[in-house]
Amino acid sequence: MKTLLSLGSLQLENNLILAPMAGLTNLPMRILARECGAALTFTEMISVNGLVREGKKTFDLLRRDPMDRPMGIQIFGDDPQLLAEGARLVEQYGELIDINMGCPVRKVVGSGAGSALLREPAKVGMIVKAVRKATSLPLTIKIRTGWAAADHTFLEIGRIAEAEGVDGVTLHPRSRAQMFEGHADWSKIAELKEALSVPVIGSGDIFTAADVVAMIDQTGCDGVMVARGGLGNPWLFREALALLSGNEPIPPTAAEKRSLALRHLDLFLEATGEHVAVREMRKHLSWYAKGMPGAAHFRAMINHIEDRTALIAALEDFFSEPAHAH
Repeated sequence: MKTLLSLGSLQLENNLILAPMAGLTNLPMRILARECGAALTFTEMISVNGLVREGKKTFDLLRRDPMDRPMGIQIFGDDPQLLAEGARLVEQYGELIDINMGCPVRKVVGSGAGSALLREPAKVGMIVKAVRKATSLPLTIKIRTGWAAADHTFLEIGRIAEAEGVDGVTLHPRSRAQMFEGHADWSKIAELKEALSVPVIGSGDIFTAADVVAMIDQTGCDGVMVARGGLGNPWLFREALALLSGNEPIPPTAAEKRSLALRHLDLFLEATGEHVAVREMRKHLSWYAKGMPGAAHFRAMINHIEDRTALIAALEDFFSEPAHAH
């Protein structure tokens, strides 16, 4: 049951998407998720204020590779005109634009962006209208259920965004107040699916292939967005695609984890150079090791490593098959 997903003019190969995650969904992680089956990946969240002020650092987040397409670009801000300008500036770099209206982080919310917009449905309408006019690329928004636990503004916001021309809505069914705690209430995804005619993408608490299938079954959503569950586990996409087509998913072997972790490091070295790559890879390696015997010791050890040779040696040692036979 491989399901295709279309967002506006963009036809995806399946309906599994890698979520935008700040500090994480850079080029190496996007390429690996895609090789494991993700049909669409996203940049990290990009500030339109940063873009409009021509920050080279902001544009660096848009660096990509021919292998990395279709790619969605997620922008955030609170000013309709600035967001429209940001969309114009980035459209040549990707195949879809998403406006973040769900990020709960204080720094983002404090500027009136992210999930702060859930309190201002009229402003959401102005934003979508302005951005829709500025770009011909497929346009989506990513939202939460509301600001406080009792708020359910997501239905109103979804309808307003659809009326102003979005091509799809992603819902992470937690409120801003919940941050990343508690459970994502998938029934809200079903409610939004019922209310809208554009595709609805579900997000939240997807940690296994079975979760992907369960979310589609329970909510009728058109696509599933994988966030934290994909950290150190790009195979989740491969396993979910297998399950969706009625096959038995094949979990990665230690050898496969080793070769993918090495490839991740290589891609990082190429993208950022040794100093940044080694420091950034330490957290990714901790995720790759999760659930394996000796993972805590491995994590403690690599956190002190500063050069690639030592990191590669530690990685090869930890992920070598015999170490996990006993």
